[in-house]
Amino acid sequence: MTDWTQATLTYLIDGEEVLLIEKKRGHGAGNFNGPGGKLEEDETPREAAKREFREETKIEVEGLEKVAELKFYFGGDPDQHVHVFMTEEYEGSAEETEEARPEWFPVDDMPYDDMWPDDEVWMPKMFSGEKFEAVFRFSEDGSSIKDYEFLEPSFHG
Repeated sequence: MTDWTQATLTYLIDGEEVLLIEKKRGHGAGNFNGPGGKLEEDETPREAAKREFREETKIEVEGLEKVAELKFYFGGDPDQHVHVFMTEEYEGSAEETEEARPEWFPVDDMPYDDMWPDDEVWMPKMFSGEKFEAVFRFSEDGSSIKDYEFLEPSFHG
């Protein structure tokens, strides 16, 4: 069995905007992404998504719908298995934390130049309502995509 790091990403949609965070430290520092992170022991992906969102933005999210599962390889080695969620249900307002600076962006004008290279490949599918699984193979240093493939989803929302 492959030893994947289980992680989450969550995208909060409010009207025509999505809340992203600029990571201030750790994996992907300096990039914009959805709030998320690694699962803790005995935590489900949905529980981790809610916890990570709260920790990184101070917002409580509900009604999470699983929309994608992404598997990432770096230099041929399995790295992360990411569970992607979307929601429109939340309480609170975004606040900067030690880990992240939240910012709202129009869904049709994402800051792809300041995001991971794979985001502009799969995020439009997510925003159009598709559910999918995808595999991305990155270069050793994570700076470029070597190849990718989309698969039919085997999960339920």
